[in-house]
Amino acid sequence: MIFKKLIAIEPLNLIPSAEKQLESFAESVTIYNDRPSSIEEIVNRIGDADGVLVSYSTTLGSESLEQCPNIKYVGMCCSLYSPESANVDIAYANSRGIVVDGIRDYGDEGVVEYVVSELIRCLHGFGTYPDGTQRKPWSEIPREITGIKVGIVGLGKSGGMIADALHFFGAEVSYFSRTRKPESEEKGYRFLPLNELLAENEVIVTCLNKNTILLHEEEFQHLGSRKILFNTGLSPAWDEEPFLKWLSGDNLAYCDTVGALGSEKLVNHPKVVCMEVSSGRTSQAFIRLSEKVLANITSYLKKQSAT
Repeated sequence: MIFKKLIAIEPLNLIPSAEKQLESFAESVTIYNDRPSSIEEIVNRIGDADGVLVSYSTTLGSESLEQCPNIKYVGMCCSLYSPESANVDIAYANSRGIVVDGIRDYGDEGVVEYVVSELIRCLHGFGTYPDGTQRKPWSEIPREITGIKVGIVGLGKSGGMIADALHFFGAEVSYFSRTRKPESEEKGYRFLPLNELLAENEVIVTCLNKNTILLHEEEFQHLGSRKILFNTGLSPAWDEEPFLKWLSGDNLAYCDTVGALGSEKLVNHPKVVCMEVSSGRTSQAFIRLSEKVLANITSYLKKQSAT
């Protein structure tokens, strides 16, 4: 079995060979090279297609899906951590019998390198700040990662990889997660309640699903001053007002993208270091993305052929 029409409603970030391979999955394949600007345009692009591919930039909600009755499959060429955080209305799609597949863990390696790189630059005072001034070491003299206390908020795949990397450099690692991680505790990573984690550690790294906010006024009070905060998620892990109040102290916040920071107006804040580039968008990540997207489509078509 193959699709009659397979439509990519926006750029997918697949490698060229993977885009070419899509042609073997459908009688007709169309890949749009720009983002749709409205629900009407989404619907027009999909038309009577039975297969749809979407990246992270466009929301495919019930308003669009209900106007495209032929859809049988939606392939998310981006991370799917939970239905609530997805840019596809999975609950509605499933109610209509539409299969939605997403992928995970294709850009984590770049994120790990970003955290390690920026923490080293911060501790040693390497390089310059965005305004061109020379960085100064976080402490009076340059420091190593060795012995620094790091708290990881969210010990999933990327959080675990960051913990392992910093542990390799000698950091003392503790973590907070919805569930205990015995395999990580065997490595020496301590589980702490969130407020204790924030109070005890000098460096905090949040690795949370999109639209998950755990840092509110109370949490920032426990975090206190003279701290370094990394957010590696796709959206802020905090409420903005207490975050801004916390930034007014002797603290630093690191985010790779504006999405993770939450607002363009914060990019030039003197206590914020934001590259405005996704650290997970590497050549290797695009290969992993492509392989996983193709594997999802292959699996779906095989299941359909077997029924």
